[in-house]
Amino acid sequence: MVVLNRIYTRTGDDGTTALGTGERRKKYDRRIACYGTVDETNAVIGVVRLHTSHDAEIDAMLGRIQNDLFDLGADLCSPASDKGKGPDGARLTVTAAQVTRLEAEIDRLNADLKPLRSFVLPGGAPAAAYLHVARTASRRAERLMAELADQPGEEVSAVALKYVNRLSDFLFVASRYVNQKGRGGGQGGGQGDVLWVPGRNR
Repeated sequence: MVVLNRIYTRTGDDGTTALGTGERRKKYDRRIACYGTVDETNAVIGVVRLHTSHDAEIDAMLGRIQNDLFDLGADLCSPASDKGKGPDGARLTVTAAQVTRLEAEIDRLNADLKPLRSFVLPGGAPAAAYLHVARTASRRAERLMAELADQPGEEVSAVALKYVNRLSDFLFVASRYVNQKGRGGGQGGGQGDVLWVPGRNR
């Protein structure tokens, strides 16, 4: 159970922070960068949801993802630990079921989309544009996690890597969905993808 009585503790004033295991590491440590970037992705999704509140289906999907990202952060901040913040004190991890659910939601949104014949430029409706920002943040999290997994003495679960890979796919498909269905708020919704035209400005 999480209890936050005080927001500032002064324990990080020396440039270190604590993992879930209690071990202290520098704030620029690769593992800290991993779950910090997961947190950044979550924050961008929060901005996306300012523009999806009128679409219950998409908004619910994004809400589930935001909760998943806290699970992912907990997974990353407690490496190889038998204890954590999960039910009954078990180590909290991302599960294969969460990956499967994400895949099903990708398939659901992608079912009615036209096949792509060019790369997509980030933009269109506000929700779509912010979904692309979230996508690029999640890709950065994935790169950091893959790098961390390759470092001696470190570990990142295969399921965590799979989840963050599927997440960027979901965010891409969701951006196309809100652009084509007109569900992204403001201007651009219902106009379809904004496509790259190779060499247009040469």
